[in-house]
Amino acid sequence: MGFRCGIVGLPNVGKSTIFNAMTAAEIESANYPFCTIEPNVGMVPVPDPRLKKLGDLAQTKKLVPAQMEFVDIAGLVSGASKGEGLGNQFLGHIRQVDAIAHVIRCFENSNIVHVDGSIDPLRDREVINMELILADLDTVEKRLAKTRSQAKSGDKTFIAQAAILEELYNLLDEGKPARQMKTDELSEKLLKELCLLTNKPVLYVANVNEDDIATGNDWVDKLRDEVKEEGAPVVVISGGIEEELAGLDAEEQAEYLADLGMEESGLGRLIHAGYSLLGLTNYFTVGEKETRAWTIKKGATAPEAAGVIHTDFQKGFIRAEIIAYDDFIACDGEAGAKEKGLWRLEGKEYIVQDGDCINFRFNV
Repeated sequence: MGFRCGIVGLPNVGKSTIFNAMTAAEIESANYPFCTIEPNVGMVPVPDPRLKKLGDLAQTKKLVPAQMEFVDIAGLVSGASKGEGLGNQFLGHIRQVDAIAHVIRCFENSNIVHVDGSIDPLRDREVINMELILADLDTVEKRLAKTRSQAKSGDKTFIAQAAILEELYNLLDEGKPARQMKTDELSEKLLKELCLLTNKPVLYVANVNEDDIATGNDWVDKLRDEVKEEGAPVVVISGGIEEELAGLDAEEQAEYLADLGMEESGLGRLIHAGYSLLGLTNYFTVGEKETRAWTIKKGATAPEAAGVIHTDFQKGFIRAEIIAYDDFIACDGEAGAKEKGLWRLEGKEYIVQDGDCINFRFNV
């Protein structure tokens, strides 16, 4: 698993079109609100050209890229948290994701209706943000009532939790997301239990017409200015271009992107933005049977990286055999790296680096 990303937005902003193209799914995309009824889940490979290069050197039989999961829910409208529209029914499906991608319409098309009658990315962003805040406010209010009752027993843990929840409730009530709350170890643990939507990192997907993909437009510029203070990335994507790319093979995709003056697809840019937002990186296991990319948090130790493969690898960790990616390629594989003294053993304190090729030694 790379990471899980929930997709939110107003109806008819291109959420389902983009999801459809990026996951090569066949969900319905139409010009009317609430076309998406059931939440859609799709897995896509994380693009990393290093994987094939490693596999070619190892003459591996199978390449396994890291995976990213997208969850597309019904379009939200003003009042969703109180039951308007359909999106409120599915907010629960994105409470377990790692990040939220907010798709915002930054294109004009008279054939595609806007639920509010006009194009205004800043208004649309505010509508969605407020609905997520209101949904979280409801969650915190319910937990606060329960915790206050438990705190009457004099239990210090419940008393402390009640104080945190009151602070969190007041923050949300002011229209601010939970991620703005200053936290300590106890509040971090409580926030994790609550799975609040507004505590998740967010990135914005500006959906534009094909003609605006290279330079963006005034709507994109306004959106970037608006979110600059919160440090959220804005990824410019054209749903139409992504649909075209979905029907092409790798060589045709490269030619099509080159004609557009683009180095990578919108999907690639979105995934890389998500990796950066969440502080993620990849390492590799390389062999004749399989070469695979694994996703970890930057700063993960060797045992923690081993645990991504299997918990037994972490529990019984002994040593990690490491070859840096550049060394693996430059030396034409593991044997060459060993000959040049670039193969090494690392212990429990080693911090795994991006692109490390690793074989773990462990006790069962």
